[in-house]
Amino acid sequence: MTADAVGAVEIGGALARLRRATGLPVAFGGLVESGRPRIRISELSGTTTAALRSLAVTSGSGLGGKAVALARPCAVTDYSNSRQISHEYDVPVAAEGIRAVLAVPVVVRRRVRGVLYGALRSAQPLGDRTLGAAVAAARDVEQALAVRDEARGLLAAARPEEAGTGQGAAWEQVREAHAALRALAPRIGDPELRAELLAACGLLTAQPRAGGVTLAPRELDVLSWVAAGATNAAVAERLGLRPETVKGYLRAAMRKLGAHTRGEAVTAARRAGLLP
Repeated sequence: MTADAVGAVEIGGALARLRRATGLPVAFGGLVESGRPRIRISELSGTTTAALRSLAVTSGSGLGGKAVALARPCAVTDYSNSRQISHEYDVPVAAEGIRAVLAVPVVVRRRVRGVLYGALRSAQPLGDRTLGAAVAAARDVEQALAVRDEARGLLAAARPEEAGTGQGAAWEQVREAHAALRALAPRIGDPELRAELLAACGLLTAQPRAGGVTLAPRELDVLSWVAAGATNAAVAERLGLRPETVKGYLRAAMRKLGAHTRGEAVTAARRAGLLP
């Protein structure tokens, strides 16, 4: 599945959640086109016409374009009569019969990647609760896209043909990314996305030997950061743990691996296929 297709799926899911959370009759959205300062609306939920499908919204134009240009949520109570936006898209908006509209940008690493819209068919304020739900839906998409970006970078760095003479440096990058992804996983509320992320981490490790050592998830998280060169204090900060807790996980991992030092534990974990 291409990156754009993945993004479209995430936006489609976010639109469905937004409608369930708010009761909005209409939601739609899309991604910013690669290399172009415009959004292509690809996902529709609750619409009764095809007027908005594939609509290209230029940055700065209309409500969505304003949200892209400002990188912040925008809303109007009556789209066609609003003086806060330009009106290049009044015809398709009127054809769908929507009046009150909000637009929330999806921002990943300070770059707008897409926009989610929610709308009513009457002219009335949308309210803070509705706007908050739209922002939360956009944050879900942002998190998913960021995780997928990181996973793609990690897998690309792991390709042997690209390692060449810089294999050692490339693998250090892979190990650091592996540790960062494992640290991110517990903070992901969606269990399917969390499992997918951990599966991507697993692709970078060798197959564990049958009957080999098994580490608890947190023990492996700690050891992943140790393998990337982090101190106990740095590991604690990365994982949101106390330094004493990190030491406890590390001691437990060392005991299971039969290691007497941090370095020995990392080496043993790699030999067991637990670390890249």
